[in-house]
Amino acid sequence: MKVLIVEDDPSIRFGLEEILSSEGYDIATCDRGDSMVEDRVAAFSPDLIVLDVMLPGRNGFDCCRDLRAAGIRMPVLMLTAKGQEADKVIGLECGADDYVTKPFGLRELTARIHALLRRATEFNTTEEDTPARIRIGDCDIDPANHLLRCGKGERPLTPRECSLLIHLHRHRGHVQSRDQILTAVWGLNAATVSTRTLDQTVAQLRKKLGDIGANAQWLQTVHGVGYRLTE
Repeated sequence: MKVLIVEDDPSIRFGLEEILSSEGYDIATCDRGDSMVEDRVAAFSPDLIVLDVMLPGRNGFDCCRDLRAAGIRMPVLMLTAKGQEADKVIGLECGADDYVTKPFGLRELTARIHALLRRATEFNTTEEDTPARIRIGDCDIDPANHLLRCGKGERPLTPRECSLLIHLHRHRGHVQSRDQILTAVWGLNAATVSTRTLDQTVAQLRKKLGDIGANAQWLQTVHGVGYRLTE
């Protein structure tokens, strides 16, 4: 499978290229955050993008937002040096599927890459089991095209957000624990990924669904357990 690494630090870029190549991935690299990213995506057609936040030309948040706006749906794993929760939330809001904070361990990074690629592959290969349409309140979700439509508005969904909605829809009306969701959607042992990642993804979905404040009723938090999509 193909991985595009967008990182301006030569040592990090070379290290990632070495370790991922040794695991059998076909690697391409880019060291800027401007139009070169979309050019490399078009030329290389990666299955996954590793995208640094701090880049010359254009930051990773804007690059990710532009890719999603252009209809590019492959998983994006963001690298952030700050480790601030706000940066992670921004990354998820602009369409990233996961993030790793620098300095990171190679085992953690490769595990997250494996999980993202596995989930993307499973999503594509089990398309016949995916509902053609999901209705939540006033919103229609188109899983095949990763789109959420409310009224005349249309918003893209990341592969992770789409997989989460599909999983909750399959178990609609029943509580799903955080461990169950992490295992089904993230494809990782629940102990290896922070449940805060799940909570932040749910928060982004609520914003897109308009399921917040006084209008909140669909994505319910069951405290101490997990989440439920109401009937």
